[in-house]
Amino acid sequence: MRFGKISLAALAVVSMAVAPVAAQVSQTSGASVERVDAKRSKESKQDGGSSTGIIVGILTAAAIIGGVVIAADNADDTPTSP
Repeated sequence: MRFGKISLAALAVVSMAVAPVAAQVSQTSGASVERVDAKRSKESKQDGGSSTGIIVGILTAAAIIGGVVIAADNADDTPTSP
């Protein structure tokens, strides 16, 4: 049983070491692949014309501050049952 576990671990290590090399070889040995940018017909709406990010940031900050206030509350948390 011990030999089986050791051999399984060795197989996992070898496969993890060989996988990136095999992927790189398969990319370079095939046809030439060229990366191109996507064509855009209009400018992005998020280039400054939208205030959604500001609103989300304010709501996130309010939630964090509220959580800190609730966590730091010094209320009496002793049980009331005998």
